[in-house]
Amino acid sequence: MKKWDVSIVIPNWNGVYLLQKHLQNTIDASDGYEIIVSDDCSTDGSVDYLKKNFPHVIVVSRKSRQGFAGNVNAGVARSTGDIVILLNTDVEPEKGFLQPLLSHFDDPDVFAVGCLEKSWENGKSILRGRGLAHWYRGFYVHNRGEVNKSDTAWVSGGSGAFRWSMWDQLGGMDTIYNPFYWEDIDLSYRARKAGWKTIFEPKSIVNHYHEEGTIKREFSPSDVKRIVYRNQFIFIWKNVTDMKILLSHAFWTPIRLIQALLRNDLIMIQGFLWALTYIGSIIQKRFRQKKLYKRADNE
Repeated sequence: MKKWDVSIVIPNWNGVYLLQKHLQNTIDASDGYEIIVSDDCSTDGSVDYLKKNFPHVIVVSRKSRQGFAGNVNAGVARSTGDIVILLNTDVEPEKGFLQPLLSHFDDPDVFAVGCLEKSWENGKSILRGRGLAHWYRGFYVHNRGEVNKSDTAWVSGGSGAFRWSMWDQLGGMDTIYNPFYWEDIDLSYRARKAGWKTIFEPKSIVNHYHEEGTIKREFSPSDVKRIVYRNQFIFIWKNVTDMKILLSHAFWTPIRLIQALLRNDLIMIQGFLWALTYIGSIIQKRFRQKKLYKRADNE
């Protein structure tokens, strides 16, 4: 296996309590590689805590918030490794997690490799990390896949390894999805349309403590749901070039919105209307992205 230079990037936003719980264990499992914490204008003393207790950790900080994608991009821009490992502050890798990830990058077509997540939810460990997705009635339906296969529709931005050179060609995560969600699905989708591979590696194990994360602490369930709906529409409008899928989406979207109205799901309608405000930016991004595409959506 080739010897890779590796950078570990940890995006942080008001997560000092998570850094206190997990950062040292992450460092212990990182084989001495470069560690970068990219801080998204935290107000909880995160930066001071890092500088005082982890002077060897590189801290990237700004004076204004950029959201998850912008924060990750800032950390990756500071990295020096050929391979960038992204780990959320509520993720704690087990020792030995790195080498199984890195072994896949000997294949020059591999863009990203995802970890097996032991996701702690309501006191139980659920195995996650492999994603399945398909087009259905003009919408991109995605869900958790069983962890006994190596293919995956996307690699999580919270526990995955990415080839820096391909990341750079793709322009990193798209900040149109800020503050969060869908940016890693979008990144993997664009990489796959460019002809590159996304892999799931079950031997690379991390523990993910979802219920500790800052999103649940800082945003209401309604806020999160509205953002997810918005970003789902943005993803489709920004990425799809297959005319049959676009026509199917145009046909089914009014039906979905009427159904949402009938069940009093006004948040979906709000998410749709919010997405419409991004149309100008979406059109510009479509033209830039398609220069890399080698595969069709229906593939």
